[in-house]
Amino acid sequence: MSRLIIVSNRTPGKGPAAGGLAVALRKTLAERDGFWFGWSGKLVDAPEAEARFEEIDGLTVAQIDLTRNDHHAYYAGFSNSILWPSFHLRLDLATIEGHWYEGYRRVNAQFAKALRPLLRKDDVIWVHDYHLIPLASELRHLGLRNRMGFYLHIPFPTTDALYAIPHHNELMRDLSRYDIVGMQAQRDVAAFTEFSDHQSPSSLSGPPLKSVNFSTTEVAAFPIGSDPEAFARLSVTPAATKMVKRMERAMGDQKLILGVDRLDYSKGLPQRVEAYEKLLANNAQFRRNVHLLQVAPPSRDTIKEYQETSDTLDAMCGHVMGRFAEPDWQPLTYVKRAYGQPSLAGLYRLARVGLVTPLRDGMNLVAHEYVASQNPEDPGVLVLSRFAGAAEIFEEALQVNPFDTDETAEALRLALEMPLDERKARWQSLMAAARRHNIDNWATSFLGRLSPEAAQEEGGAARDILYLASVA
Repeated sequence: MSRLIIVSNRTPGKGPAAGGLAVALRKTLAERDGFWFGWSGKLVDAPEAEARFEEIDGLTVAQIDLTRNDHHAYYAGFSNSILWPSFHLRLDLATIEGHWYEGYRRVNAQFAKALRPLLRKDDVIWVHDYHLIPLASELRHLGLRNRMGFYLHIPFPTTDALYAIPHHNELMRDLSRYDIVGMQAQRDVAAFTEFSDHQSPSSLSGPPLKSVNFSTTEVAAFPIGSDPEAFARLSVTPAATKMVKRMERAMGDQKLILGVDRLDYSKGLPQRVEAYEKLLANNAQFRRNVHLLQVAPPSRDTIKEYQETSDTLDAMCGHVMGRFAEPDWQPLTYVKRAYGQPSLAGLYRLARVGLVTPLRDGMNLVAHEYVASQNPEDPGVLVLSRFAGAAEIFEEALQVNPFDTDETAEALRLALEMPLDERKARWQSLMAAARRHNIDNWATSFLGRLSPEAAQEEGGAARDILYLASVA
């Protein structure tokens, strides 16, 4: 069997993975021969050209270092100050500096030069996320002809938002050098297809461009999931039960509303707190009877827009506390630190409402984890943004427009008052969807299409999937 080479911005660290990409891919690579390649997390004056190998929790990991200037341009700059806000349709938060793109390409070229000597001719390379869109182009320039797949963990932008990104044609050409491009949701495939049909409009420099030749790269939705059975087991472990007992002692008979997110402007946290305030303002019966716990560890806190989000959330939580708190009751708790998976599983199981309301999200694995952790005899209710990729598979959630805080407040009321029979019926449907879209099925589906054997199959053109061509 071909080796699997996973490439991502960061390699996994020692100890339990906190979530997201690391949790999803550890299990996949652990079951296959191969290694994980990426940045070590170290910034040095003069990085070595060759990667260093290390065994980390049973995984073989190859790492390279970056210079401080290159990392800033590639990561904080082009990736997270241009691509991230643009892909999340927050062009108002995008900051454009021309030299960041040069650093972005330079780091991708550095990745390719360090990775190329480590590869065998039958290796399958699986590249992850927006930091590494150009990697296939860089590896092709070095003569690599292996099967390469790319998976985008965040939403794909609308055509207008894509046009606003500097060098967007080059980035799309980079994507066309992959054999398969995977997206989280059908809406992302549709956005990609819209660009492929029209490409760049007229500009000051000339007529519309049709510079990217699309015909043989497969672009399709592969919704990522979690390991629902593992989370179900985790939610009743001693560590999870300990967290539940601590919360029950503190809360008494109050019903818990739970949010778990990175502190990011895409997660809709200020709107979430505003909706909770409206719930308490419009429904006095819930005061003293509900409690909102928002877990939001900081991320990218050196970027101005993230600092502003943190300041806004601080102020809004303080406002709700000042308006509704009593000497013997507080309406919410806001925690700025991460918790391990056992503790989170216990919180998920205890929560009557899982509040997952990003303004725009790729998938959102918190929704999967919340569903998987529920008590089948007394499940909670998932309130879910219709702008999360998870909305396409979790139809029985109470889906809301997170920008409409009145609607979210009403969904919270319905969730808190929902009878047991309806909660069970909705949860059973959600859990069935979580099982269908579990992490193993996701990896098997993507890697099955990426395998050399799949490339040799006949009749691929008849598949109901968009194909895009590599540009030589």
